[in-house]
Amino acid sequence: TIAGFIIQLVLVWAGKQWPIVWTSADGWKWSLLGYAFLASVLPVWSLLQPRDFLNSLLLYLGLLLCFVGFFVWSPEFAAPAFDASPEGAPPFYPFVFITIACGAASGFHALVSSGTTAKQLDRESHARPVGFGGMIGESLLGLLAVLATTAGVRATTASDAKLQWASHYHDWHHAQGLSAKMDWFIQGAAQFIAELGVEPGLAAAFIAVVVVSFALTTLDSATRLLRYNVEEIGNSLGVPLLQNRWTASLLAVAAIAFFAFYRIGGRPAGVALWQIFGTVNQLLAGLTLLVVTLYLRARGKNPWFTGIPMAFMLGTTVVAMFANLRDFSNGFTFRTSVASAPLAWELLIVALVLAVLAIWLLIEAAIRWREPVSKTLSWEVFVDDDQPSKP
Repeated sequence: TIAGFIIQLVLVWAGKQWPIVWTSADGWKWSLLGYAFLASVLPVWSLLQPRDFLNSLLLYLGLLLCFVGFFVWSPEFAAPAFDASPEGAPPFYPFVFITIACGAASGFHALVSSGTTAKQLDRESHARPVGFGGMIGESLLGLLAVLATTAGVRATTASDAKLQWASHYHDWHHAQGLSAKMDWFIQGAAQFIAELGVEPGLAAAFIAVVVVSFALTTLDSATRLLRYNVEEIGNSLGVPLLQNRWTASLLAVAAIAFFAFYRIGGRPAGVALWQIFGTVNQLLAGLTLLVVTLYLRARGKNPWFTGIPMAFMLGTTVVAMFANLRDFSNGFTFRTSVASAPLAWELLIVALVLAVLAIWLLIEAAIRWREPVSKTLSWEVFVDDDQPSKP
């Protein structure tokens, strides 16, 4: 572990000194798809688990350096403390609740924790410190994102810093897009680390590696989860070919490749669909809370602890989805201030399907809630054969 972590840091420095320029963006996409296939089909302990563990150490170091650098620098905030009506911004409700994801309630976390994390625990008692500790780490990362984008502005004077911030965020649409968001976060976090004596370019390269590494963590975990989904579909339909891990992994990677290479409105489909990621993510969070609520009720425990957040989450998601439908049907997106009919039509279809699923979840929740409480529970346990057996 120590050797691997040191090699990681050395490679960050080497990449800054001798950047890789011999491949294109498509070349990187194919390389990442190849890695995702291997990570999804190989036993979890052979590739995904050790790589993600080393990646977590990189994040811990990044968080430590950034927060220490922030307190050493003690910068003034360039962003205003409160802006009631940013130009071009969507309504505060419901969109703030489906924009903040990983630093708060996140449905994708439920997929990962049930699909991969739960199968790597030595003991059931480890679930609470692992899950709760993971969310504390996510919350710290969310806090760092706020600090980096509001206070990490290097300027001669505080007024100059505020002018730079206002130039970048002068309206809602100007700072939209993944590249604009990532660049501002990377530069801001790098300023914190630079205060500790690290060369600014190397600090920016380090933060960029942290960001990309966690995108890679999402990719390998999501591909593995998609493989599980394909296998479950094959099991439900009675199709042995889909139950084969190699076939399921190929189909999972092919689906990801489609969103990476197919273009909507001149942009990769995955980037276009990013506009409704928050809504989908919180729909999954609502489903997770629904399952937990019904479980607590069946066990005779107080279900309102998760039932109230579940109702709020599902209700907010439905409102956001119908707002998406309204805007997409008008040919507008929240990322642009002009009509773009080809993009809006395809997003409209996806949003319509998701709206139906959201309503279905609400109906399912009401039906299950009205059923009498069963005193006996029957659980079907799935064991991942990827993990080596333990005594």
